[in-house]
Amino acid sequence: MEARLNMFANEFAMKFGKRFAGAGLLIQQSTLPKATQELAALRASQINGCAFCIDMHTKDAAAAGETAVRLHLVAAWREATVFTEAERAALALTEEGTRLADAHEGVSDETWAQVREHYDEEQIAALVCLIGLINAANRMNIIVRNPAGSYEAGMFEAMTH
Repeated sequence: MEARLNMFANEFAMKFGKRFAGAGLLIQQSTLPKATQELAALRASQINGCAFCIDMHTKDAAAAGETAVRLHLVAAWREATVFTEAERAALALTEEGTRLADAHEGVSDETWAQVREHYDEEQIAALVCLIGLINAANRMNIIVRNPAGSYEAGMFEAMTH
């Protein structure tokens, strides 16, 4: 499979990509736990069917020490016992924030209350921004049909400098 447009060889897309990566770096530098960041990004990517981002976030999480069991169970996190209550709240917010068109009320008050129970204001802001950013990345990758499988952990770190 070949991408419709090579976003990594396009001058405009690369300029945008550097700024996009900079926003991601700000989230990475927040106090939101790294494991939560990767789990949320992976879950949104699964929901959206973005193979490129699933490949990237699975490999980045594994390189950061995430276990294979947890990575495999993200898609069925409600039935899994390997996630903390805080991670479960973040995954619920990620799902509801990603499936906005599926629910007339968007994010439920119950989910929001669970998130507030486990995260401080900075962490919640970082999580909300992460959900928005990963959904945008998913859409761009799906539109251009970026193929998955060749990502190597940390491959885009240079874009943030």
